[in-house]
Amino acid sequence: MKNAIIMTLVLFISMMTLSSQAIETGDKTENQKVKTTDKKTMTISPEMKAAMVAKDNNSNTQPANVVDGLSTSERFVKYLHSGFIHIIPKGIDHILFVLGLFLSTIMFRKLVWQVTTFTLAHSISLGLAASGVISISADIIEPLIALSIAFVAFENIRNSEAGSSRLIMIFIFGLLHGLGFAFVLTEFGLPSNSFVTSLFAFNIGVEVGQLTVLAVAGVLLYSWSKKPSYRMFVQIPGSVLIGFVGLYWTIERLLNI
Repeated sequence: MKNAIIMTLVLFISMMTLSSQAIETGDKTENQKVKTTDKKTMTISPEMKAAMVAKDNNSNTQPANVVDGLSTSERFVKYLHSGFIHIIPKGIDHILFVLGLFLSTIMFRKLVWQVTTFTLAHSISLGLAASGVISISADIIEPLIALSIAFVAFENIRNSEAGSSRLIMIFIFGLLHGLGFAFVLTEFGLPSNSFVTSLFAFNIGVEVGQLTVLAVAGVLLYSWSKKPSYRMFVQIPGSVLIGFVGLYWTIERLLNI
């Protein structure tokens, strides 16, 4: 545990150094900041970022209704594909959150409950945001999504097994991620003549992407998860890395750097 604490302190100092260097560049012009953001190697959810840049902070985040001229099957495939690629490969923040859930337990039943709760929550908020019932600025949602990643990861460090009380937090975090997914739809809108079908297809694509991440992690780590060394060599180091990336993104998004 002492080694894990030392590792945590070293990573924390490194991340704070990166943040300090980034703050020093804050006096650049707005155009320069946009260009710099485009060149960052740690750009998160390109579709969402593009939507944020294209929108005024005070504008309505409701996806526009469009008439796309596609058949039902073509439209379903289009939105299914968009939902999937928002997770793989573009949704690295959502991938890290799902991996954080994976590292929280070695019990398949608990993992199923967590993933189900997360899915239910983000499906609800995605539907409400897409239909215009709720509208919250991306400047608020994006840092909170990053903070949710850090929270889940550091909970993994504190507890080797997730308790039932975590399901409440996962549900809240799922609502945040669903609002994040909704920003993606602002790029091409939802067809007015097939709103529900398109929204459903997008959500299915997101779920397939998340399940793919869990499946790959399970294939790679299932055997090791049964060994006593799993917590020290996989669960703790992996959670430390995910947690500090989440903290870095939180600072980055709050400072808009």
